[in-house]
Amino acid sequence: MNVNADWPDIAFEPWKDTGAALHLYSQIVGKYRLAHTPWVNHSWHATLYVSPRGLTTGTVCDGGGGAAEIVFDFHQHAVVGTAADGLSAQFALEPMSVAGFAQKFTKLLQDIGATVQFDGRPNEIADALPFAEDVAERPYDADAVRCFHRALVQIERVFGTFRTGFLGKVSPVHLFWGSFDMAVTRFSGRGAPLHPGGIPALPDDVTREAYSHEVSSAGFWPGGGGIDYPAFYSYAYPTPDAFAKAPVRPEAAFFHEALGEFILPYDAVRKADDPDATLLAFLQSTYDAAASLGNWDRAALECNTGVPLRPRAV
Repeated sequence: MNVNADWPDIAFEPWKDTGAALHLYSQIVGKYRLAHTPWVNHSWHATLYVSPRGLTTGTVCDGGGGAAEIVFDFHQHAVVGTAADGLSAQFALEPMSVAGFAQKFTKLLQDIGATVQFDGRPNEIADALPFAEDVAERPYDADAVRCFHRALVQIERVFGTFRTGFLGKVSPVHLFWGSFDMAVTRFSGRGAPLHPGGIPALPDDVTREAYSHEVSSAGFWPGGGGIDYPAFYSYAYPTPDAFAKAPVRPEAAFFHEALGEFILPYDAVRKADDPDATLLAFLQSTYDAAASLGNWDRAALECNTGVPLRPRAV
């Protein structure tokens, strides 16, 4: 069995409580970005991004000098805020309550001259307490968080490579803090049937705008939500007939009937002789199933995988 050191072990059970806390902390920071950013199709304006140090909001149009950035620094285990006029502030990531995190984050925003504005309730988590009322202390496993970040760096890199093989509309590689998953989504260019909605603690109009057009979407969860291990996923909306029966690669991939999507355990990638090729096979074969069964105009939408310093052929 090969184990690639660049793909760390991130078994869900040992750090699930830390992961649950980090999920809620990411929602607080993500909601700050959401409150200050004009709406972009499919909620792309609200996401977080993987950075060499952790997760970042990117530039938010707020704060001293008219811009601010919030970073989860998983090397120094801190939340760092920086404004365009040079003001900066930070606080440590350590055991605390969600309410305590929200209080520290509020002070950080004030210290960098940013506007304290974010919704106080979690999204996409059933029966969750408002942030200010969630006072139970949560753990913080720094080693597990560091491993999680190392995994995200590898996943972002491979997802980014996969993203280049498409000329049509395709999302950035980004982290949705609502469901705490990395995702990259391709679009056929056609509209989709009205989504039924019903996602816990998420307005139906947000869901319906997100799925307003036909998609093949792939991503990564650290665990939870019906799968108690880290895993990659891939689904299509609307789901084509026979999608669940489509042949996909690698052998470890399977269709999860309850979730309605293909699943590939993270460990099947981590332990593969060639993790990049294994993950790319899953991304490509599940997309192939969605696009072929959904009758996408593949000749117009697809291209060779991009490489550095080589422009697209015209």
